Amino acid sequence: MAAGANPAYDAIRESLHLLSLDAEHYGTAEWNPLGRLVRPGNTVVLKPNFVRDFRETHPGHDDCLITHGAIIRAVLDCVFIALEGRGRIIIADAPQNDADFEAICRITGLREIQELYRHEVGFDVEVYDLRPERAKKIDGVIVGHESLPGDPAGYAKVDLGGLSAFAEVNHLCHLLYGAEYDTSELHRRHHDDVHEYLVSKTVLAADCVINLPKLKTHKKTGLTACMKNLVGINGNKNWLPHHREGTPAQGGDQFADAGLIHRMENAVVAGFKWVFPHLGSLRQVIAGPAKAVGRRVFGDTNTDTIRSGNWYGNDTTWRMVIDLNRILLYADAQGQLHDRPIRRLLNVVDAIVCGEGNGPLDPTPKPAGVILAGFNPVAVDLACARLMGFDYRAIPMLHRSLQNHLLPLCDFEYEQVACRSTDPRFDRPLTEFEGACLAFKPHFGWSGHVEWKLSTVPPERAKACAV
Repeated sequence: MAAGANPAYDAIRESLHLLSLDAEHYGTAEWNPLGRLVRPGNTVVLKPNFVRDFRETHPGHDDCLITHGAIIRAVLDCVFIALEGRGRIIIADAPQNDADFEAICRITGLREIQELYRHEVGFDVEVYDLRPERAKKIDGVIVGHESLPGDPAGYAKVDLGGLSAFAEVNHLCHLLYGAEYDTSELHRRHHDDVHEYLVSKTVLAADCVINLPKLKTHKKTGLTACMKNLVGINGNKNWLPHHREGTPAQGGDQFADAGLIHRMENAVVAGFKWVFPHLGSLRQVIAGPAKAVGRRVFGDTNTDTIRSGNWYGNDTTWRMVIDLNRILLYADAQGQLHDRPIRRLLNVVDAIVCGEGNGPLDPTPKPAGVILAGFNPVAVDLACARLMGFDYRAIPMLHRSLQNHLLPLCDFEYEQVACRSTDPRFDRPLTEFEGACLAFKPHFGWSGHVEWKLSTVPPERAKACAV
């Protein structure tokens, strides 16, 4: 349905071609690249990265924050061809708790896409904000909540139990900290051999999920692409562990060390968290000034201060990400786990304009001109890391995904991952990539730890990769 020159559309087509999807019909009107994954009558969920409509300290989104509408549209058109007009296409995500979903729809043009499909072919493209509530914030401080419709299909409670990546640190789960000040709900969901997530039934009921992440650096996991994007299938952010309070010596990963300033901050913040929820309407008055004082005294987490597990020593968030990836692969529509994959998956990464530096919420643009596609999210993320110039061995989310497990995320070793690309520098196994490739600037909490240690390859001319 696309007309005229469209480089993003062309890159999507080429990446699917590199995956050898319906190769015999490529270049003809009969080409149906997603026919192997999507059948007429299926329900297909497109899962973009809609984390938030604004950045922390920079104006606008600068095309480096969320999945671009042109990528969504191109993949949607391929799904529609495969459905032959019968089935459902759903675009769904649970953004950051303070995101404005309608603003995201305006940025990405989703309402225009919906209207085009209704008008041109009489097909209803469904769009859902999967959050049951939105947090109201003043200068980053939560002062209240607004109820939202949430997932119209509801949510399934999925308990990974002893299969969770947290099982090996059960004795430290009392230190877990989540999305908001009140950790009581988080601790009800993660303790002993209980490790529960509240997952969208719309996603779990899908025959096929197409993951459409934006490639960015990430303060807690090193990078965000396919695997980290699945945080948006969980409905309640308070069920998601983000770090453990304290230092590594105390069993935590909140700070790298137990210096005096961190000890003071912990004491002050603990008192604030206890008092603040009980202040009622006063919260809106004191939230901004309190945050400003905190920045002056303890430093700004958006510039050079490591807190809240925003560093390479975070031992928590990668576990949550791996858990959610196992759920998407092995949980059925009711949230029951099976010993075989339940649904078909495809990953298409928007790396046209990426985000580097203070990702994922406040990145700076990193033009790369790349689309990556592949069936296995671990393989694609390994390729993303190498393309960024990052060493997967320094990223627990990646190297721990390669380990044996009763619910495996992959059945290959790093040395077996190969790329096909329109750029000859990347048309080879990952082990044969040279230098630091596109040399992304990591988040400052990861700087000096995650970078590939060899010389830089100029970034020009990269276009499409299949993994």
